[in-house]
Amino acid sequence: MEKIVQILESMGIRPTAMRLMTYKRLAELEVAISLGDLEKDFKISERSTLFRTMKTFEEKGIVHQIQDGTGVIKYALCEAKCEVGNDLHLHFHCNNCEETVCLTEHKIPHINLPEGYITKDINLVVKGICEKCSHNLN
Repeated sequence: MEKIVQILESMGIRPTAMRLMTYKRLAELEVAISLGDLEKDFKISERSTLFRTMKTFEEKGIVHQIQDGTGVIKYALCEAKCEVGNDLHLHFHCNNCEETVCLTEHKIPHINLPEGYITKDINLVVKGICEKCSHNLN
């Protein structure tokens, strides 16, 4: 937990119990998670406290939102500080198991927009069958 305390403090975040538990859980996951599913992982938690924790993490660049087309926003830890142009990578949503993962090794190339346009967010989701599910099809 000491490492998590250091990470949060280095990002200007006070390490409360909920923030520590939330970061630890996100670090354990290999898939993106919705706020509702994250809430289920904690027996005793206030939804509003968890929501504020995720908003703080997002504002400080610790997590990023993924809109994978399911209608539910999911969150994942950032590989580096999340900023437009810094940690741009593909996301993959499996149509079979419904999991969404970050494909951090597959970067989104820089996109040149016309003059006057300002990029605030970039989200690229590939949909199909994940590696785990494709092995089960054979």
